[in-house]
Amino acid sequence: MSTARATGTPLPPPTGAWREGDPPGQRRWHVADKPLPLEAGGELPSVRLAFETWGRLSPDRSNAVLVLHALTGDSHVAGTAGPGHPAPGWWDGLVGPGLALDTERWFVVAPNVLGGCQGSTGPASPRPDGRRCWGRAFPFLTQRDQVAAEAGLADALGVERWALVIGGSMGGMRAVEWAVSHPERTRALLLLATTAAASAEQIAWANIQLGAIRNDPHWHGGDYHATGHGPDAGLGLARRLAHITYRSEPELANRFGRLPQGAEDPWRGGRYQVESYLDHQAAKLVRRFDAGSYVVLSEAMNSHDVGRGRGGTRAALGRVTARTLVAGVDSDRLYPLAQQAELAALIPSASRLRVIESPYGHDGFLTETEQVAGLVREVLGMKD
Repeated sequence: MSTARATGTPLPPPTGAWREGDPPGQRRWHVADKPLPLEAGGELPSVRLAFETWGRLSPDRSNAVLVLHALTGDSHVAGTAGPGHPAPGWWDGLVGPGLALDTERWFVVAPNVLGGCQGSTGPASPRPDGRRCWGRAFPFLTQRDQVAAEAGLADALGVERWALVIGGSMGGMRAVEWAVSHPERTRALLLLATTAAASAEQIAWANIQLGAIRNDPHWHGGDYHATGHGPDAGLGLARRLAHITYRSEPELANRFGRLPQGAEDPWRGGRYQVESYLDHQAAKLVRRFDAGSYVVLSEAMNSHDVGRGRGGTRAALGRVTARTLVAGVDSDRLYPLAQQAELAALIPSASRLRVIESPYGHDGFLTETEQVAGLVREVLGMKD
């Protein structure tokens, strides 16, 4: 039984995806009508990427910065919540006049990833015939497919070479793929809390989350978009589990301890504060995300291996020519510092590993805005 049904609150819609007819907000769209060949075989007959921009492209087209979001992020890096954007910008303190990504100098571009659910082609999108959503028929994607789609966006914008490609977590996976697949188009690179290849433990955590979604009776094999009830219980459970891995144990202990939630009594069916916190995180995600996208993107993250078909990790990272900074979070238990240390050691142009100090675990790359801003300024100020 879903949490909404158990508590008597209204059920969320079958998907939290952006749908045709919803307010566009600050989104723009790039549509590629030619098929996109996929690494795993087959193709997408057409691709649409939602994206947002800030600032203006300079006449010589040398000032473009590509910002790549994490698993449940989207193109709304900066700006307020409002029609079309259920949440404020997830890096609002980095992008804007006078900020690290100064929009009076830099042309900042943030796409919603291919396979996502906030305006880009994904499982909740209509198939080419327009009669129903992709659902279970949506193909398997890899990070390389997603970067290929983003390269098409760059072409459409007239960006031959990014001044900087920046990403954390899943966004960092795509950022390193950009630098390996298109070294001539990546001048500088900032990798945050990411890895050269998904580890066994990361795949294991994702496996449990995907199982929660697929075992929800409302999953219907992925074809739930036209029903009245999506797999919100499964998606909510996946979010609860993921969120624990995103934070650190000391932070959870200091923030919540063993305290009950308000007047609730955990011995009589009530919740502890930390349980209420996880319920809140789950409910927010269910109302703004799509379970099918969560599955497609998680599987793409599991597939991430920059050395696949390239002679291994060392050989692949040896292709990177961008001046590079790599940083990790000291309390990150999902993407431990050893993974960033490997990137810094094997990318020829990388300087020493930087460490973001934070009690917030993996989410530190999102919450420690001042430290990340310092890294952005440093990499943009580095000489070729």
